[in-house]
Amino acid sequence: MSKTHRPAIWLVSAAAMALLSGSAAQAGGFSIREQSAYGQGSSFAGIAAGGSLSSMYWNPATLGGVSVFEFEAVATGVFINTDVDVLGPETVQLPFPPFPIPTGAPHDEGDIAQDALVPAAYAGYRLTERVVLGIGINSPFGLVTNYTDDSPLRTFGVSGTSDIFSLNVNPALSVEVTDWLTLGLGAQIQFIDLRLTDQSTPSTPVIDQIDGDDFGFGLTAGVLITPMPGTEIGLGYRSFINHDLDGEVTIDGVSADSSLDDFDLPDIVTFGIRQRITDRFRIMAGAEWSNWSRFEEATLTFDDVEEPLPFEWNDGWFFSLGGEFDVTERLALRAGIGYELSPIDEETRPYRLPDSDRLWLSAGGTFKASERFSFDVGYTFIKTEEADLLASADFGDDGPDANGFFFGEADSHVHIIAASVKVRLGAMPPPTPEQPMVVKY
Repeated sequence: MSKTHRPAIWLVSAAAMALLSGSAAQAGGFSIREQSAYGQGSSFAGIAAGGSLSSMYWNPATLGGVSVFEFEAVATGVFINTDVDVLGPETVQLPFPPFPIPTGAPHDEGDIAQDALVPAAYAGYRLTERVVLGIGINSPFGLVTNYTDDSPLRTFGVSGTSDIFSLNVNPALSVEVTDWLTLGLGAQIQFIDLRLTDQSTPSTPVIDQIDGDDFGFGLTAGVLITPMPGTEIGLGYRSFINHDLDGEVTIDGVSADSSLDDFDLPDIVTFGIRQRITDRFRIMAGAEWSNWSRFEEATLTFDDVEEPLPFEWNDGWFFSLGGEFDVTERLALRAGIGYELSPIDEETRPYRLPDSDRLWLSAGGTFKASERFSFDVGYTFIKTEEADLLASADFGDDGPDANGFFFGEADSHVHIIAASVKVRLGAMPPPTPEQPMVVKY
């Protein structure tokens, strides 16, 4: 094997390993931040400013930290508990027939969420002294919730099973413009698959199931600034991706071809800063904006019928602060705290996704086994605010909202455990006056 071909083979092999791990992802939670064990340990504080190869998910410019060739494989277990109580009403007065109908409420739904394993993988190879090629494979969006067969919500077509799976391939390139400025640019190739059961709509019979999938395309971009030694400032962007999901809709047991159009997933902008306080201690901070207000309304089309499915979400925000301390040359510990503002408010919160604002508490560490191998671990506990689930009694032209007649509440908490292995091959040449050594992971 020629030495000139080895780097290309390393990169292709790493990408294949990433694809195999990513194909098994079953993610919980519609937007999945859990893409880095390193970042998990500090509530992702400062992740857009680097720290690990997996930082490229938020900012492709951080690829500038790759030495020669690096590979990172991440596995994250997400253990979710979402308890839902349907509080009422016990009966509902419909215009037809003109007498009360029992609804089966109140009803304790129990835990509707499903635990998940979220894999991710990254590879980077330095093409020249200033240019780095990388690839990341992730599952950035996912949702699995399920209500029992005896749920009154299922009986009235308000809820059932919701299952969203995604797979995103993200090739990227970083260029060190100067010794203090690095730019990054990448592409997104994203597959999404969606299945909803027991979905009712105002002007049609009860829809038993909606199935659909689609490929969409987007980009990533970023900038990394090092204004002085020990200070890194990063800003990353992941573009929105438009999906038109082709598949089938099943109505009263009869299937027909369908399309779910304008299922638009949000732009995401992430800011991060890492500041060295001493030779052994660093602080990190970050903020993230998700353009979920783009997720306004999708249109279900079947048999020449167009049915709007309104979502009407707001933008989401996430803020985090963390610290990192080098205990020894081989061991680093970190911790962080974060707070997330949900894009779903009381007026639009459905039983399918009873999301609310949440507090993050995280801790983790890195162990450097050798110059070539290191390991990251991270743990996060998330506590969400109690979520009120409102009902609508409006039976006008638009019919009832996603929760129908039912009002209730949801209470959630999450345990997240993440681990990763990192491999580094090769070594950088010694710095020269014309090309100083950049900070490496």
